[in-house]
This record gives sequence, C-alpha cells and structure tokens, in this order.
Amino acid sequence: MTRREVQISGFGGQGIVLAGYILGKAAAIYDGMEATFTQSYGPESRGGACSAQVILADEPIHYPHLIQPQVLVAMSQQACNTYLPALAKDGILIVDEDLVEPPDVPSTVQVYRVPATRLAEEMGFAMGANIVMLGFLVGVTDLVSLDALRKAVETSVPGGTAEVNLRALAKGLEEARRAKEARITLPREEG
Repeated sequence: MTRREVQISGFGGQGIVLAGYILGKAAAIYDGMEATFTQSYGPESRGGACSAQVILADEPIHYPHLIQPQVLVAMSQQACNTYLPALAKDGILIVDEDLVEPPDVPSTVQVYRVPATRLAEEMGFAMGANIVMLGFLVGVTDLVSLDALRKAVETSVPGGTAEVNLRALAKGLEEARRAKEARITLPREEG
C-alpha cells in the first residue's frame, strides 16, 4: 500500500469523527501501518459540517493532511457537495443513499450507495450508522484487516456498546460483500 487518503464526512452527531478515529486506530495499532487522523467540524456540536481525514501508509507520513483523497464517504448532502471536487479522478465515493444524492460524478469514480442510517435503524441502533458505514468502507476497500477493525471498534466505542457496534460493523461488511458481488460481471456463454 502506498499513501491512501480517506475522508469521512457528514454532520455533527453522526459519529463521523469516531469512525475516522477507529479506522486510524485499526491501521496504526492493530495492523502496524503508519496512520494520521485529523478532524474538522463547525462550531455547532450537532448538525454542523463535520469531517475526519485519515491517511494510511506503509512508510512514514511526512505531510499529515489530505492532498487528494482516494476515498470519500459522504453521510450528508452538504458534505458530498463540499468534498467531492477534491476526490481523486479514479477515486471511490461512498454515500448514505437515503441522505445523499451524488451530484454529477466523473465516470471514472466508483460510486457505492449504502443505506447505512436505515440499516442501523432497522437494527434498533440508529446511533450505529457510522459503524455500519465504516464496515462498508473497509469491506469495499480492504484498507485494514477485519481483525484489526473489530479490535479497534471494541476498544473505541462507549462501554457496554461493543456487542451492538460489532453487529453494526458486521451489517456494513455484509452490505459491502453484496455490493462487490453485484459489480462482478460474468462472461456470457457463446452459443
């Protein structure tokens, strides 16, 4: 892996910063990679724009800020509109399909739609949409190992919530598997 830049974005209260922290922790603590994690958010504690930036690499990271993210996760329309122009032309865009309608996206960008918020609500754990999305993100990108991701979730979420968060993570991973399978096209038999 060379330098991989990931931006997770949405609005305050969605757990965006926690998702970025968990991704960075999985990489640095449990997978032994180099990682940086930065965050930005508006003055509002809930409802304002929010972003977590994670850089992963095999070698030391000399510049700890995003240059051109290869992956953008958008859990709000405002975040998608704001950060999409910086996404690499061959990047990956992952959106919460119930909250975001991607604007014009270059044909070279891979777009994934996942109903992260709805899936979390259906589990009875609406606050877990960020973890569902994190599972989906890692499921489609393989940025960190699943073992490292699970350990990072277990050691980062509030006490007493590890089990439900791991279920949310599994739900996101399952959705990613389905999405990847749907993208595989089998050759047609000539006949």
